[in-house]
Amino acid sequence: MPNLVPNTERPLRLRQFLRFCLVGGSGVVVDMAVLHGLAVELGWNVSLSKVCAAETALLNNFLWNEVWTFRGAGGNVEIRRGAVHRLWRFHAICGAGIGLAVLGLHLFHTGLGLDLYLANLLAIGLVTLWNFGLNARWNWRGIGKS
Repeated sequence: MPNLVPNTERPLRLRQFLRFCLVGGSGVVVDMAVLHGLAVELGWNVSLSKVCAAETALLNNFLWNEVWTFRGAGGNVEIRRGAVHRLWRFHAICGAGIGLAVLGLHLFHTGLGLDLYLANLLAIGLVTLWNFGLNARWNWRGIGKS
């Protein structure tokens, strides 16, 4: 299998991946809190609650990835103008991840009978590499060389 990351970019990608995971950790907290509030406290359907929780976490994660994980060069106007475009791409990439997470949650919680929070954590874990790989390669490529 060909190496997709040149040797000179590996330390940058590793740093970005670690930041991406930390941002994702904040998203997990947001996701779990919203899921609990909607599914447990308000009694909403678990799948609908998961979609709302994931969307809230997605917006949280985009903001932190934009300003920290993949931050661009200071006041570059093109980078600032591109934020809306990146938000749409991030949403598309992670939207597919949300679909996979909902499927995983349903499989783990309903199908296998795992605890709601454990099932959700497993579902989130399954889409982390998908989200980072696609976003680093197609959404923020060439940005965040710091």
